[in-house]
Amino acid sequence: MARLCPVAPVDDQAAFDKCRQGLFQDSLFKRSLQEFVLWGRQRDPKLSLKDSKLTQFGPDVLAGMYVPLFMFNGKYTVEYVERERLYQIRLQTAFRNRLQPGQFPYPFWHEAEKWAMYEKANDIILWWDPKVSRVRFAQFTVFGSNPPLQASEHVTQAAFDGQWRWTDAQGKSQPAVTVFDGLLSNDNPYKAQLDTSYKTFALKLREGQCFQCHVPNNPDGMKKLVLLQTPMHAAAEIKRVLKSVREDRMPRDEFGVEAPLDAKTKEALLTEGVAFERVLDQAKAWEASRSASVVPATINAAAPKPQGVATP
Repeated sequence: MARLCPVAPVDDQAAFDKCRQGLFQDSLFKRSLQEFVLWGRQRDPKLSLKDSKLTQFGPDVLAGMYVPLFMFNGKYTVEYVERERLYQIRLQTAFRNRLQPGQFPYPFWHEAEKWAMYEKANDIILWWDPKVSRVRFAQFTVFGSNPPLQASEHVTQAAFDGQWRWTDAQGKSQPAVTVFDGLLSNDNPYKAQLDTSYKTFALKLREGQCFQCHVPNNPDGMKKLVLLQTPMHAAAEIKRVLKSVREDRMPRDEFGVEAPLDAKTKEALLTEGVAFERVLDQAKAWEASRSASVVPATINAAAPKPQGVATP
């Protein structure tokens, strides 16, 4: 983590880009995540994971949009937590709070407490399951024993206007990090199609009332939230979403009861969802075939070496 995402100024775009690309590609971090990971802030160290409100992310999303917002010095601790029956890996960190708004997956500042906790984060916690040898949960916290690795003053962002996505003055979709910018190769022949396909799919998600629940402010207060409001978020969940729609397990009414879609809306949602899934798979397959023909870069020998303390 320290080699790919070393400590840098909190507004260093180049350092952020390098970190994103490194973690999103075939990184050890990404390979250490299970099929989906539950992510979020640690509101209270005494609160168990099962009682915490967390968001479900696939490895691509966590490695490509969220964890790169943090930086690392290679220092960590490991402790077995009997209550959770998981190992707790704590990585010293700091948050890049001075990037441009479009570099965040969505406006974290829609909730003042959330933004403040991101800004003050001093540890990333990875919860490792010894049964599967993978990370099952990940959290950021302000309750670490050390101050953030990089000091930064509070940033006051523009008031949240209720829009999770927007178009900037140059006509580009924002947040930029949610449309695969900087992650897929510029010459990937499917890159442009992904955003277009998602926009069509998003219209059907809206018609199916999916955005009433699957958005960052979590209006229904779900403990395990799934986000669908951007191409990257939807891409990580598309297979599970389609399965749920086919089995009439989405959407749910105000009481949490399954409320199957009408036949026309369901057919349209599945049609556009399958189209989005197909383009996504093609884009990933193209990237994989290209990566297979490229010789891996040598790790910088001068990079900081991990310094850890393991506690039985």
